[in-house]
Amino acid sequence: MFLYLERDTPLHTLNPVTKIIGLVLLLILPLSTTHPLGLLPSLAFVLFLLYLAKAFRNLRRMWWFVLLLGAVSIVLWSFFRQGQTILFRLGFLSVSRESVLYGLGMGIRLNVMLISGLVFLSCTKVEEFTLGLRKLGLPFSMSFALSLAFRLVPLFFTTASTVLQAQRARGLDLKRGSVIQRVKKYVPLLIPIFVYAVRNTDQLAMALESRGFGARRERTYYIEYQMKKIDLAVLLFLGAADVISFWLL
Repeated sequence: MFLYLERDTPLHTLNPVTKIIGLVLLLILPLSTTHPLGLLPSLAFVLFLLYLAKAFRNLRRMWWFVLLLGAVSIVLWSFFRQGQTILFRLGFLSVSRESVLYGLGMGIRLNVMLISGLVFLSCTKVEEFTLGLRKLGLPFSMSFALSLAFRLVPLFFTTASTVLQAQRARGLDLKRGSVIQRVKKYVPLLIPIFVYAVRNTDQLAMALESRGFGARRERTYYIEYQMKKIDLAVLLFLGAADVISFWLL
């Protein structure tokens, strides 16, 4: 359920601060334009980063979501955005060449942002994320709370998978019936899933209190990262890419 991959790549060895700032710069990159051709270089660049991080395995795990995101964007924007060159009409709705291009561009933009986050999660540990936020000046309590989301979300899905498997072992068939009937079968499963989630959260809170969480403001860290020349080069390159993309497009 975790997206982090233990790899020996240049992206994995970057400073956590560089990774966080780099993620922000990558998310800004596709905002320079909505034209599909202008967004293709951004898409190619983040795919190259994914290849550099050896994380195409994570992309294969959610390829259906990437395609669905692009398809939904094209369909919605094609019908609800106005344009001058009408391709066809469907009742009171019309589809124009400009709206199709805009929907395609928005789909590519969303996928660029999704893949950028995938690159970050594939090469950044939770501990590194916490340390990076702390080095950027965020209070430790807030940094710790944000980093907990990386652990609790996969834990929640793992709990849901465990409950589903337990119910299937007891004879619950979730594949028979119509779509509405199958959806109704999932509703009673929400109760044990949320009970497990609340119980795990309560146990986590007690564990933190028993270890004196927040008792001291000054903290020490097991691992320290230093800013290297490669970190500065990466930040300068991404910053320059953002500036050039907004200037050209």
